[in-house]
Amino acid sequence: MDNPSDDFSGYIMQLPDDCLLFIFQHLDRGSDRESFGLTCRRWLHIQNLNRRFLQFQCSFTMLNVSSLSQTNTRISTLHLYRLLNRFQNLESLSLSGCTELPDSGLSLLPRHGSKLQSLHLDCCFGITDSGLSCVASGCSLLVILSLYRCNVTDYGLEALSNSCLALEDLNLSYCSRISDYGVRAISQNCRRLRAIRISYCRNLTGAGFQGCSQTLTHLEANYCRLEPNGIRSILSGGGIEYLSVSNLTWCTRVNDLVAISVGFAAKLRVLNFRSSRTIGDDCIMTIAKGCPSLQEWNLAICHEVKIAGWESIASHCHNLKTLHVNRCRNLCDRGLQALRTGCKRLSILYVTRSSQISGVALEIFKLARGNVEIKEEEIMCICPHGAFRF
Repeated sequence: MDNPSDDFSGYIMQLPDDCLLFIFQHLDRGSDRESFGLTCRRWLHIQNLNRRFLQFQCSFTMLNVSSLSQTNTRISTLHLYRLLNRFQNLESLSLSGCTELPDSGLSLLPRHGSKLQSLHLDCCFGITDSGLSCVASGCSLLVILSLYRCNVTDYGLEALSNSCLALEDLNLSYCSRISDYGVRAISQNCRRLRAIRISYCRNLTGAGFQGCSQTLTHLEANYCRLEPNGIRSILSGGGIEYLSVSNLTWCTRVNDLVAISVGFAAKLRVLNFRSSRTIGDDCIMTIAKGCPSLQEWNLAICHEVKIAGWESIASHCHNLKTLHVNRCRNLCDRGLQALRTGCKRLSILYVTRSSQISGVALEIFKLARGNVEIKEEEIMCICPHGAFRF
């Protein structure tokens, strides 16, 4: 007599691929999905076609734990070639941490990268303009791209801007060989650009953002050599909500930041000026009056902000909820008093005890503003949650 289980197995194997794919897509556990692919070659093929995310154990961009490849941490061109041939419907690929991967490793993207929407190449030191050209020619649907510490130049960015028009999130931090020319190509052609990081790009002045799209809402340019015209260019689109420009060294006059006071920064909610030691009262007064939507402001280690600056913040920043004033040498009892009587929506104040602020003044602040949480810790990053998707 035939075994009923054998008949059942036969029925399963006769199911069309569409039905098997439907079953696979309803497996919640990663272990079940792996077991599905181990059944036979046909089922493995279905599993491969359904794979959407891929990253490696060497990757420090943790996108999806279930997408980890259980392989050696050193990824060769041949290994990547085989994987891209196997998984031809990938939507997200992270090669971050593959420090020895050459440009040739991306040569399959023109054939198998048409569905990629997210690509992470952080610390891929061997990737240059040649590799980026492969990305440009094969990944026209790309939305998220991280090139942190890659050896790309303006030529690579120009190629990218001509093909990847759907780009929204771009990380160019520590790409030391790019200039305003490459950034201009991106900002002019990629009109959906939403968030960009250019921190530690020493050759950038910011001028490349002139005429940028209003969709650009989040920008980090820490430790860049931005010029006053560059700040105006960054704000020219009128959509900036988060701006981080810590360690500005040139802002000593009110005219340097006049763009912030003439309506270009009306939507600005989070502003990071940390370690901008030369920003003085005139600049602070300009920003306080010109940014009605400002909710969080980091002025830690801004030594030239004095009483007039603190009084202006207290008088004009009606929507300010979080203020960072750690290690500000010229924040004294009178400045703290101004903050105490103003900023009615303030809920968190990051402040470090110093010789300029007496214990009595701090206790009076706590008594008068019991709803304000006083924190002595110093926050290095105030980037809003979800601002960048890499």
